[in-house]
Amino acid sequence: MSTMSIGLTMFAAMLVLMAVRVPIAIAMFIPGAFGYVALSGWLPLLAHLKGAVYGRVSVYDLSVIPLFMLMGAIAVQGGLAKALFDFANALLGRFRGGMAMAGVLACAAFGSISGSTVATTATIAQVAYPQMRRIGYSGRLATAALATGGTMGVLLPPSVTLMVYAILTEQNITKMFLAAYVPALIAALGYILAIAVIVRINPQHAPAAQRVPHAELLSTALKVWPILAIFVVVFGGIYGGLFTATEGAAIGNVLTCVITLARREMDRGKFAAAVRTTAQTSGMIFLIFIGADMINASLALSQLPTQLADLVGHLQISPMLVMVGVMLFYVALGCVMDEMSMILLTVPTLFPVIMGMDFFGLGPTDKALWFGILILTVCEIGMIFPPVGLNVYIMNGLARDVPMVETYKGVVPFLITDGLRLALLIAFPATALWLVHWLT
Repeated sequence: MSTMSIGLTMFAAMLVLMAVRVPIAIAMFIPGAFGYVALSGWLPLLAHLKGAVYGRVSVYDLSVIPLFMLMGAIAVQGGLAKALFDFANALLGRFRGGMAMAGVLACAAFGSISGSTVATTATIAQVAYPQMRRIGYSGRLATAALATGGTMGVLLPPSVTLMVYAILTEQNITKMFLAAYVPALIAALGYILAIAVIVRINPQHAPAAQRVPHAELLSTALKVWPILAIFVVVFGGIYGGLFTATEGAAIGNVLTCVITLARREMDRGKFAAAVRTTAQTSGMIFLIFIGADMINASLALSQLPTQLADLVGHLQISPMLVMVGVMLFYVALGCVMDEMSMILLTVPTLFPVIMGMDFFGLGPTDKALWFGILILTVCEIGMIFPPVGLNVYIMNGLARDVPMVETYKGVVPFLITDGLRLALLIAFPATALWLVHWLT
């Protein structure tokens, strides 16, 4: 077999293993290992593994991932999600569909603490969904709004996926954080607008608006100030240059612990659960790192990425057409793969292709930041896109009374807003980059 054939066979074998529900890390590692043997032999494989695994997991920059995940896990166990939702609901409850809008805003706010899409969706849904159904929201709108709102955990700092992309492409994590804010804000506004249109066209999906007394609004606002304090101290310090992202994550952990203890929401059992969740998820991420490194090393030996880049370069087609094709590829891949695996598997191959093209005269750093935001945006879409959509499955597990097909119908308007946002980001890179240029 030619090296190109071996590379394609590895990729196909990986997809087959994923299709039969083999864990993602193993599904990448096994084809990669056999491909490495086919290309170089057993002894080179053993020599590679001797240093590659340690070299991957011993990188200091990776410590930022479990630190931010622990901060989010403590926030989950500490009951901060309910305070966020109550405040958002008090703020928007005066509008028809306001509680669904509040769920989206609560997801955005909690995602900026937890950094995890799954944690954001599951936590806010457990708080918001029973209340939405109790006052008369349709199952379609309630589940679709919360599943969609939870996807913002992919994009909003401290998104774990965003940090992984920055580490893989050797980009400044602080700049990646800054580049994500405006697209995330556009996403939240788009989702709220979609809810407003849905309830205007079909009022039966949401009950009539209920005005909230000013005293209740003030009371709920007072309960969320600790969350704002965490955000300001951690990210203000990072962007102000007072400490690095890793140091900021450590400080955030201390603040979150102090606040949850002061609120009497944290005990020994909850803290142990937060640590255990962080350890399990971090272990899964690092195993995926190892599996992705294995198959990427084998693909590099097969010269498949190089030949792909040469092929694209010789096609003499518009770079923008290539970018659109890459985005469509990610949407299709998102139907069968989670966002972390997508990033780890594809970025080492596709990143050099994109960096070798000219997009609006962007420099290397701007191009890398822009491409990262585009990928994360498509990952958001993949979280709710049929026929898989991880967030839809999470919501289905929490809302057993709503058929999954109803949730898929409900996410269609949100997918339309996502498509418009992606088109905006592709056509106008400054949407993601202007804040980076302004603050750095």
